[in-house]
Amino acid sequence: MDVAGTGSPTLVLPLDDASQVGHARRTTLQTAQRIGFDETDAGRAALVATELSSNVLKHAMRGELHLQVVPGRDGPGLEIVAVDRGPGFDVAACLVDGYSSRGSQGIGLGALVRQAQVFDAHADARGAVVLARLFPRQHTRRQDLRFGISHHALHGEPASGDTWRLAIDGARLSALVIDGLGHGVAAAEAAKAGAAAFVREPFDAPETILARAHAGMASTRGGAFAICQYDGAGTLRFLGIGNIAGSLVGAEQSRGLASHPGIVGGQFRKPTVFSYPASSGQLLIMHSDGLQARWRLGDYAGLWRRHPGVVAAVLNRDYCRGRDDTTVLVASMETPRE
Repeated sequence: MDVAGTGSPTLVLPLDDASQVGHARRTTLQTAQRIGFDETDAGRAALVATELSSNVLKHAMRGELHLQVVPGRDGPGLEIVAVDRGPGFDVAACLVDGYSSRGSQGIGLGALVRQAQVFDAHADARGAVVLARLFPRQHTRRQDLRFGISHHALHGEPASGDTWRLAIDGARLSALVIDGLGHGVAAAEAAKAGAAAFVREPFDAPETILARAHAGMASTRGGAFAICQYDGAGTLRFLGIGNIAGSLVGAEQSRGLASHPGIVGGQFRKPTVFSYPASSGQLLIMHSDGLQARWRLGDYAGLWRRHPGVVAAVLNRDYCRGRDDTTVLVASMETPRE
């Protein structure tokens, strides 16, 4: 197996005052050091966080910086995402050194492209999301994996009752989202118990993983469960119990993935694993019910072509209910090969 992603949460840093730029820089620096970045690489991450935070305050007046530790092929990387609801900007123009919409020197976004191994952005009248992913420079293999995650606990709770897991093996992908009933510590314990069944053998048959999760969650409050597996050759299999939503999104249309009623760890009828044709370039989107179900990627011009991390952040920004834990997992059906 090439890589496995664990259910780490998204760290959200508010940006509505110039003093918070320094806090964002220091937090990013500490996070990069914690996951093994050396002084130079941690400094690159701090520079990117400073530029993104400053741009949010300059152009949108307020917003957020999201930090996420993401798996790479040779070790973890750091994802830094600036999220705002400002007037948007011309992404292509702003990547040209010397261009500025506000009369500054205009070196920000162009410099970020050179600092980060992965850079992407989406901006329109709703606001902007700008993503940078950084990995240690000594790693020479292609690092980035085409997936994105936006994972948030209900405000004020010490833990998220949602969790997620991701496994990638060549072109194969296996993704899991669990939503423990309710929220808080007890819900988190239920979700963690179910996720343990996935970690053991993530490419076992979906019904086998479900049976293990059901046994593991039986002593907890239980929860909703969904697993999706892509075989790398054009077929996607989905098994869902409860209200984890799944969709397969392409340029022309979006197709919902069918789930069954019930509670894993409680009661549900014998489920069916559904198979769907999946073509190159399509996006798998899975989310807990902390996200409203009425989103349409087609309402955002060109968004489905953006990096999955950008897609996840945009959906969380615009459709988070704000009264439950929220997890949005987005994966491309173009998982890179060596």
